[in-house]
Amino acid sequence: MHGLSWRRMANANVTAVTGASNVAPAALAASNPRTVRILSIDGGGIRGIIPALVLARIEKLTGQPTAQLFDVVAGTSTGGILALGLTVPKAPGHPLYQAEEFAEMYEREGRRIFSRSVFRTLFTTDSLFWKKYSSDGIEQVLAEYFGDSRLRDAATDVLITSYELERRFPFFFKSTNARCRSDYDFPARDVARATSAAPSYFAPMKIPTGTNSDHYTLIDGGVFANNPAACALVEARTTHPNAERYLVVSLGTGSLMQTLPLNLAQYWGAVRWVKPLLDAVFDGVSSTVDFQLRQLLPDDYYRFQTTLSGHNHGLDDASPENITALKGLASALIEEKSADLEQVSEELVTSPSRKE
Repeated sequence: MHGLSWRRMANANVTAVTGASNVAPAALAASNPRTVRILSIDGGGIRGIIPALVLARIEKLTGQPTAQLFDVVAGTSTGGILALGLTVPKAPGHPLYQAEEFAEMYEREGRRIFSRSVFRTLFTTDSLFWKKYSSDGIEQVLAEYFGDSRLRDAATDVLITSYELERRFPFFFKSTNARCRSDYDFPARDVARATSAAPSYFAPMKIPTGTNSDHYTLIDGGVFANNPAACALVEARTTHPNAERYLVVSLGTGSLMQTLPLNLAQYWGAVRWVKPLLDAVFDGVSSTVDFQLRQLLPDDYYRFQTTLSGHNHGLDDASPENITALKGLASALIEEKSADLEQVSEELVTSPSRKE
């Protein structure tokens, strides 16, 4: 077990899979708000600019930062980067980033994150046999934005999804655990890197366990929770079991509309299915969770999602033309859902919560 005892690794797995909280029951009871405000942000690579702009609109309407508006913030992949970026200051005493700053980050740094050398461009044919991108670009950007901040520094409760590849279990980075256990407190930049390690795009992230020489091998949480809204709701119900209301705001990165023609797909083998299957998993998971939350919380669930064309569905198209198109989709979504955005913004600032 790579240096961990079987019992210890089993306990770690249980915590990772269930999201079990290490907060004392008395503390949970004392912190129960009447309304728990939950933010969930989907994965989607460069398309994270869409939820960033939606959040910028909510911040403008409320006059408050994201971390002040929500009691639980969950994110997967690019949504995990946003969730951390809007709740964890770069250093103690520094102001939190605004959503508009992260929208600018996608526009300014997208091509550095998704950059390839000439050699890699020539020899990574559609990323079928080798990871498409070096990790250097994304790690440099994350280091610049997060510095030496840690998960425990989050200004509100944060849940970030990832998947442990070698031991095969979902892994949840939780700020509530990070504040109680040093072995669950990781650098924010490493958490952001782990949740966004999309298979075939970036190498898995190796993170020390914090207790000895062993490590976790983590990939993008989108393989099981590209839309982490259900995970966030479970976390909120676990940490605030006596709340009267759970208000969920879920932000998508665009729903895929590109078709997979039967006359082509019926002849595909394993290699040809790799990228379409990854897209189908990410999009299918997001849509399924959306359906589930609509049934569970018909009056307390807001979903802000747009539709992608065949030209801007890529996770890694950071070209100026695509960035402009994605910003246009975000603007159209904000305009179309202006009434809902105004309503949820009012609810966020008027609902009695633990931040009062």
